[in-house]
Amino acid sequence: MFFREAISSGNLRSGTRLPPTRELATELGVARNTVALAYERLMAEGYLNGRVGSGTYVTEGLPRAKTVGHDVPVRRPSTRGQRMLNAGIGVVASSTLPLTPGLPALDQFPFALWARMTGRFWRAEPQRLLPYGDPAGYLPLRKALAIYLRAARGISCEPEQVLIVSGSQAAIDTAARVLLDPGDTVWVEDPGYVAGRSALAANGARLAPIPIDSHGMDTGAGTVLAPHARLAMVTPSHQYPLGSVMSLPRRMALLDWAERADAWILEDDYDGEFRYVGKPVSSLHSLDASGRVIYIGTLSKILAPSLRLGYMVVPLDLVDAFSAARSVGDRHVSIEVQAAAAEFIDGGHLAAHVRRLRPIYDERRQALLEAFSAIKDLVEPIDHGAGLHFIANLRLAVPDAEASARGLNLGINATALSGYGLERSDLNGFVVGFANTPRTQAAWAVDRLRQAILND
Repeated sequence: MFFREAISSGNLRSGTRLPPTRELATELGVARNTVALAYERLMAEGYLNGRVGSGTYVTEGLPRAKTVGHDVPVRRPSTRGQRMLNAGIGVVASSTLPLTPGLPALDQFPFALWARMTGRFWRAEPQRLLPYGDPAGYLPLRKALAIYLRAARGISCEPEQVLIVSGSQAAIDTAARVLLDPGDTVWVEDPGYVAGRSALAANGARLAPIPIDSHGMDTGAGTVLAPHARLAMVTPSHQYPLGSVMSLPRRMALLDWAERADAWILEDDYDGEFRYVGKPVSSLHSLDASGRVIYIGTLSKILAPSLRLGYMVVPLDLVDAFSAARSVGDRHVSIEVQAAAAEFIDGGHLAAHVRRLRPIYDERRQALLEAFSAIKDLVEPIDHGAGLHFIANLRLAVPDAEASARGLNLGINATALSGYGLERSDLNGFVVGFANTPRTQAAWAVDRLRQAILND
């Protein structure tokens, strides 16, 4: 590295003779072979040349590398790249602090069981699985998910319709590339999933914010604001972030609009397995008789986000198009992860894991709600008894973004509700994750939130 930089910068001029390998090795206190290997590499790269009986020299005529100065103009990305930058999506690792929304209980991950399954995969020496895999996904996993979805979410589909992706975000991006042309209008929930709508916008979609109320997306408003939209993205089973369930009349109206408008619906069922009050909510896909719903699910909210494992259910006539879109992107998820997940589901472990998590999450949810009673004059929790989070509206005229930032410095991550809105200006509160917040930390975390709100 030293010689390469010295030659490129001009500090070692062309034709300069370098010390013999033995002499330099003695001076540096390293083995002679180390110096010899370095010289050989620099010769292979063209920086040096050897002259028989004379020694090793810096190659003649090498161009001098330009030094980067302060007057270098700022380089800017493409328009599409700038759209992604402007979306405000984090480019750093996500937080695991108490109250972080969107995280499952990482302390409940089945480490030993998962290790056994990945170990079995490699001990079987699966040479046939080492080349590039099917962009649609590992077939045994697709079969396992088709069976699981029928039992857990009431979705009837063939294994061929299930495509494996690296999380729900990849599913939304893939759907946008397959179903949308630049400039197409898309209904998005307001407030809604920021990363999801950003993926749509990055692919050139024009976003039409549709209001959310206690019955979910206001489909009537959508048909007035953007009747000819090409796609609608919804979270009907547990609206993100407000938590409401889309009513049956709204669901039927949405399906009717999609058929009349020749449009598509992306159903993001990100945490539909978790409901603690009332009966389970069926998927929108299970009501779809015309094949307009693209169903998106993920194991990130059940197992761990870093597995990067999600799936989508697409109509049979679009499977080839979606597979082609996968092949020109990241191609496929790790076969090792897919194989382990297939065995995990086939063995009944996924369903058992969900059953085990429900009472744990419910306990953590109730512990946080109880802790919030100590600051009821500051915030009002709004809980719908589902998912991995609830919201808490601020009662004081304190900007939620400022309080959220102070909370990070205090060791909690209650995200600002206002950041999820597009045109909504009445949002002021927090999205509070309870799944990865142990019961023993509930009171401590809420007290830190109190300090962040009052800035004391």
